Amino acid sequence: MALIHSLEKNGNKLFRYRGQIPLILFLLSVPAIYFTNYDCFFKNENYKYGLLIFSAIISFSGQVIRAIAIGTSNKNTSGRNTREQVAEALNTKGIYSTLRHPLYLGNYFMWIGIVIYVGNISFFIIVSLLFWVYYERIMFAEERFLERKFGQSYLDWSLKVPAFIPSFKNYEKTDIPFSLKTILRREYSGVTATIISFVFVDVLRNSFEIKAFVWKDSQTYVIIGALLITLILRSLKHYTKILSESDRS
Repeated sequence: MALIHSLEKNGNKLFRYRGQIPLILFLLSVPAIYFTNYDCFFKNENYKYGLLIFSAIISFSGQVIRAIAIGTSNKNTSGRNTREQVAEALNTKGIYSTLRHPLYLGNYFMWIGIVIYVGNISFFIIVSLLFWVYYERIMFAEERFLERKFGQSYLDWSLKVPAFIPSFKNYEKTDIPFSLKTILRREYSGVTATIISFVFVDVLRNSFEIKAFVWKDSQTYVIIGALLITLILRSLKHYTKILSESDRS
């Protein structure tokens, strides 16, 4: 098999299982947290809170990037499909005029914020490298699909828009209005997973430090709040038409 076909095949396979990446991060974070020295955190909690705020801002930035991309996308694009690539229209305006893969950039910031909160530089570097190796193949497969689907129009757009690092020199305002309903309908699970991940890191770090399981009331409130919001939005999505939109996927 030619290398180009091998990369595309591997990319499509990784595309189908990209939803399992958070589980892998959970597993990798356990030894990273265990072998990290947190003496400064327990001597001065300001360090921990400072890192928490910074990490949360990074993760929130990733969610904002995803929200902009999803909230202004054409119907039947940028979906949560996992079986195969899907695109009935090509997104080229708005955030897609600054980079070709804003959703993956958003994913990186969401996850790397959690990784930063672990407080281990080596873990940060390893996860960043793994992310690039993993998503480079997914992006390759996706672009091969789009090239076959849209031909020259895709090539013309891709030649002037970078893949992952934004460039605003060719920014073009989108004609599609931002939809908050789309965000509420599609992004609640990602936000909840991010919140739970931060709590997971905190619980694991405290438990390893005193060598006993530690759970705080504040963590209970955070988890309950996140799950409650998820339950409400999921119910609205599946059992009502409040969040339904005929012109959005």
